[in-house]
Amino acid sequence: MDLRGASLTSRYRFLLAAPPLIFLGIFYFYPLLSIFKLSFSPQGAWEWSRLEKLISTPYYGRVLWFTAWQAALSTAITLAAALPAAHVFARYDFKGKHVVKNLLTVPFVLPTVVTAAAFKALLGSGGIVNTFLTGVFGLESAPIRIDHTVWFFLLAHVFYNYTVVLRIVGGFWERLPEDLSEAARMLGASGFKTFRTVVLPLLAPSILAASVLVFVFCFTSFGVVLILGGPRLATLEVEIYRQAVHLFNLPMAAALSIVQILFTFACMAVYAHFERRTGVSLMPSMGAGKGLRRAISRREKTAIRATLAFLAILLGAPLAALVARSVATETGLSFSYYAALFSNRTDSILFVPPFRAILNSLGFAAGTAVLALLLGCFSAAYLAGDKKDRGALLDPLFMLPLSTSAVTLGFGFVVALDEPPLNLRASIFLPAIAHAMVAFPFVLRSILPAWRSIPESLREAAAMLGASPWMVWRNVDWPILGRALAAGAVFAFAVSMGEFGAAVFVVRPDTPTMPLAIYRFLSRPGPVNYGQAMAMSTILMVTTAAGFLVLEKMQWARSDV
Repeated sequence: MDLRGASLTSRYRFLLAAPPLIFLGIFYFYPLLSIFKLSFSPQGAWEWSRLEKLISTPYYGRVLWFTAWQAALSTAITLAAALPAAHVFARYDFKGKHVVKNLLTVPFVLPTVVTAAAFKALLGSGGIVNTFLTGVFGLESAPIRIDHTVWFFLLAHVFYNYTVVLRIVGGFWERLPEDLSEAARMLGASGFKTFRTVVLPLLAPSILAASVLVFVFCFTSFGVVLILGGPRLATLEVEIYRQAVHLFNLPMAAALSIVQILFTFACMAVYAHFERRTGVSLMPSMGAGKGLRRAISRREKTAIRATLAFLAILLGAPLAALVARSVATETGLSFSYYAALFSNRTDSILFVPPFRAILNSLGFAAGTAVLALLLGCFSAAYLAGDKKDRGALLDPLFMLPLSTSAVTLGFGFVVALDEPPLNLRASIFLPAIAHAMVAFPFVLRSILPAWRSIPESLREAAAMLGASPWMVWRNVDWPILGRALAAGAVFAFAVSMGEFGAAVFVVRPDTPTMPLAIYRFLSRPGPVNYGQAMAMSTILMVTTAAGFLVLEKMQWARSDV
């Protein structure tokens, strides 16, 4: 064996990991270290007063407790609502199932500000439900008053995370052999006992993985809590934003960020453990299971109909209300709110037309897709070709941004990138960099399985038949990788279009994005501002949903190859 050649190949292979490692070092670890320094060493000497204040001040303890409490309750409600649907989708085949399953992806991929706008349109004081009830029963005030209460954003959290449980638990349940349950029933076990003693222990790792992931998403929820919760209800994310932007208390915001980072790191480590045990991830599935059957009994058909009706109410009603409110004006149905997005109603030279936010979001999303795709390709190429299991360290390292909230990342950029040689706070490229950091782990998870699935024997056979390296890539690698690369690009583009947490810190006032414009509209009084928020939310919803439906179609087509 040519050890020198092997060493040289290994050295060059490691260069594949260099770009993502350098990117993480500059735009992830350096900002986090800057937050740590600002929190505990603002004057160059170690000070633990911020940490002591966090512990000794009851207010911050209440914020942490409320953040954990609402996340736990959101997780429990989401599990209770989604597990019955997971069983239906895992065990039964019915007409339109693939279409419904694809549409179920839409709520999860919606930007948080769109989710908040949809629930305000449905259940807010001026929402469709309250307007209908007030008109029908002649009421003087709205009968449903959940604005600025915890129940408002708890409903939004269930809406937002329903698909997480359905995909992770349902995907694992779909792969469980049905003959285990049949054997238990043949031995005299009732249906409930079969589920409790056979199915539930097998499902436990997937349920725990989904629970941890939903808990993290709710723990780090920002846009939904900020818009629906109101000023009295603050989670850690919202408090970090208030301390940094409203109070300009950067050291305290940094201390809160450290607490959140440590907490989410621990949760994501638990999630990674259970994900490895189940082999099911949040990314689009590779196809349906083989053990699906048609519903025969009345009970089975009723279960399917009830599940579809529940999905229509929980997931369809808010989105339908959003679209309806975008065209419902004081004078009747009209597209005037959409037209207002192209006008300058204030006649101010400093005013940025809302339509510019759409163009800004498209530009930032295109840059994000290119950057995240390049980083994902380098990372996947290294990890897929790793023969000595070095990826056991680098794979979780590349996934670290997933366990850090976008608000913390955006705040870290503000703290760290404000002086030479990395004075990028006013750079037009900073939003795309921040969004790429958020999208990079998802892109990697899209590309890596496809890259690892390429049989080495096919490459060797093509080379033995005289194919050049370029021909091997074009005829062997590209047909397998092409759809995964396109899916990764679509994912990064859609994530950037709806990203809100980091954008509030890194986007310049003269280049707002669509989520920021929606938040500003919702923060201002008046029916026109509210209507414009609904109109822009509808545009963003359609754009994001279309991208992810294309992504799902790619995955289903790939599973049939």
